Amino acid sequence: MGVEIERKFLLANEGWRGQGIATRMRQGYLVADPVRTVRVRIEGGRAVITIKGKTTGASRGEWEYDIPVFDATELLDGLCEQPQVEKIRHRIEHAGHTWEVDEFLGLNAGLVVAEIELGAEDEAFEKPDWIGVEVTGDKRYYNSSLIRQPYSQWPDKT
Repeated sequence: MGVEIERKFLLANEGWRGQGIATRMRQGYLVADPVRTVRVRIEGGRAVITIKGKTTGASRGEWEYDIPVFDATELLDGLCEQPQVEKIRHRIEHAGHTWEVDEFLGLNAGLVVAEIELGAEDEAFEKPDWIGVEVTGDKRYYNSSLIRQPYSQWPDKT
């Protein structure tokens, strides 16, 4: 079984801008519930289907497989729940780790979060000065939650 250990943060400032490599992403969910998600994503010229289990702490089971972009487009256009999540992901190297800063578009425009994947929940890492408050356990910030309650509809955006 694959395991994803991920921590998520809000941004403290704009110091991340202009760093790293940016990739536009479009993703949709075939299944999006608290126990499991099945996601289809096109990122650049690559498409994947990802299955994730229930989150416990900062960890959850994860399996990801490449699929043809044509198939991913058909799934996104015909079977995935609406609305979909669109974002630009900025991959930024810092102190031996890759930070992924997601700048959301569409109904989630204005939301920007940073994630770091770790090898263990207690792994030490250095935060860049643009990292703010941790929101790892806050379900509002799950991509699968943003299809049901987009950021533009949040009454309190903190």
